[in-house]
Amino acid sequence: MSAAEAPAAENGEPARAPVPPGGLLDILGVASVVLDTDGRIVLWSPQAEELFGYAAPEALGQYAARLMVHERQMGLVGKLFADVMRTGRSWAGGFPVRHKDGTTRLVEFRTMRLLDDRGDVYALGLAADQSTVRRLEQDVALSERMVKQSPIGYAVLDSELRFVSVNPALERINGLPAAEHVGRTLREVLPRVDAGELEAAARQVLETGTPLIGATLVGRTAADPDEDHTWSHSLYRLEDTMGNVLGVAVSMVDITEQHRASVEAEAARRRLAVIADASARIGTTLELERTACELAEVAVPELADVAAVDLLDAVVEGRQSTLGPAEPAVIRALAVRPAEGTDAVRAADPPGQIARYAPDRLVTECVRTGEAVLVPHVKDEDLPHIARSAEAAVLLGRAGLHSYLAVPLIARGEVLGALDLKRTRNPAPFDEDDLLLARELAARAAVQIDNARWYQNARNTALTLQRSLLPSHPPVTTGLEVASRYQPAGATSEVGGDWFDVIPLEGGKTALVVGDVMGSGLSAAATMGRLRTATTTLAALDLDPARLLEHLDKTTSALDHSIATCVYAVHDPHLRQCRIANAGHLPPARVRPGRPAELLDLPTGVPLGVGGVGFSTVTFDFEPGDELVFYTDGLVETRRHSLDERLAAMLSLLDDPARPLEEACDLLLRTLHHPDNHDDVALLIARAQHLP
Repeated sequence: MSAAEAPAAENGEPARAPVPPGGLLDILGVASVVLDTDGRIVLWSPQAEELFGYAAPEALGQYAARLMVHERQMGLVGKLFADVMRTGRSWAGGFPVRHKDGTTRLVEFRTMRLLDDRGDVYALGLAADQSTVRRLEQDVALSERMVKQSPIGYAVLDSELRFVSVNPALERINGLPAAEHVGRTLREVLPRVDAGELEAAARQVLETGTPLIGATLVGRTAADPDEDHTWSHSLYRLEDTMGNVLGVAVSMVDITEQHRASVEAEAARRRLAVIADASARIGTTLELERTACELAEVAVPELADVAAVDLLDAVVEGRQSTLGPAEPAVIRALAVRPAEGTDAVRAADPPGQIARYAPDRLVTECVRTGEAVLVPHVKDEDLPHIARSAEAAVLLGRAGLHSYLAVPLIARGEVLGALDLKRTRNPAPFDEDDLLLARELAARAAVQIDNARWYQNARNTALTLQRSLLPSHPPVTTGLEVASRYQPAGATSEVGGDWFDVIPLEGGKTALVVGDVMGSGLSAAATMGRLRTATTTLAALDLDPARLLEHLDKTTSALDHSIATCVYAVHDPHLRQCRIANAGHLPPARVRPGRPAELLDLPTGVPLGVGGVGFSTVTFDFEPGDELVFYTDGLVETRRHSLDERLAAMLSLLDDPARPLEEACDLLLRTLHHPDNHDDVALLIARAQHLP
């Protein structure tokens, strides 16, 4: 029955039900003895039987002094008894008594006079073993001193989770005296702490008896209302010796400094992990845009909610750029992460777009001075200086931008651009530690970005040179239909020296050439141009293919020890033949109507530039409708498949001699050329036609 349901007592307060007994009296083993005025034992409790050794039948009616007191103390005991009975003042003290077994032990007594309803006088003696009393007193005194002097805060809550007592340490922690704790709940004493969580934990401990050890609590108290503190607290249920639940004991230790140190150590560990991640992830290729994306991906979400990598447009174009105080920054966006989804992302410049940032913009200041710009707490008036336009500023405000950081990308003493970081969801502002991390990421990434920038510029130069050296459109020749393709290597590799050519000759004949200079870059492209020029010049002499390759071999040997492979063929439409010589190149494929495609059986020969080895010319029939497919190894070679497998795959695609040659070129490239192939591809297909 609850207090609300209990019947009312006469004073109007609810009548309380009996509560379970405590265990303290059982520990003391207090014995009760009642004596009449003559000192005879009238009442004898079970505890007295245990303390003195006499059963009730043995003790009742006996003179207490004669039963329990040694003869030497008989006079003193008689006097003390007489004084209590005469004056009514109680007496307390220790006294040696004789046990039934003959031993003597010290007993604590409290003796007082009693009156019954008829006026008869009795004496009540309460007795306990003195060693037990002293031990209990020492335990209590020791516990009290430990609790009062301990730097750990202690409190006792009753079964209603109201404060019963607190020690001085907890008074200091909570900033309230003990009197303002007693009788109040956790919520009332600690309004700026998550007391609900603490109460729930205390209630569970109270119900289950399972202690809670070392839990963490964060909040503020009256002792330091302006700073958050962290406490480690433990809860355990209090029970007496009878198993009755008394309440919950709480211990509280302020671990704010340790917690901060732990948080800082964890933050440092995360920063090191981010740097290690950046070392592994940034610069996996020499592709400029990919490198910028890798930097942005490392920064989100560990460092920022939105990251943008922007380069000065002049830097991307290979020019140096210095900004005056009144000059805008012309910036090319390379990467934004996350790629989509929020107003903050929509406020950023899309990758590939070129934007002008006014001189008062923070990113302009960053790239002009080469110094980081940190705005820990972004205000409304800061948004126009962060965003490129008024519309972008509105988007950033709507996204909840509250902290901003821009760090320059500097490589070899040159400012390339900036890493632009924004926080919208992460509630923490950018701080000095974030700035250090951002600078470290930017420094590592800037070198990779600069490498990719110079490589891309060199590659674009080589590619431009190579394309300028290749025929843009094969010339119209007698008795041949021709289609061609040139596919540069993937972005992870430099431009190679692959080439092809179609050269009209005297008498309606046509020379068909495909070659591959070993190596890459500008050197390979330049060597390819010189070999192509030499081939065109020698072809005009109408030399036998083997003889022409011998001259090319000498030319190649003179070009700084260059090496190249080449297939040279001469088509004669009147004889319906092709004469072909091979210098270390893959054999052409021949496609004839009604027959499976085949690789021509040619002597392989040695590459150009080796010298000292002759070449052979082989003559093949080449009827109208027949096709010859010339190609470089970039079309068929891969790391995962054997060359025989790839050549067989190519022949299987050449299954329709009537397919338009342009479609055939596209089919071969689309099917066989992998995007990550590290080699160029030159492809030339010629189909014989009837003479008019």
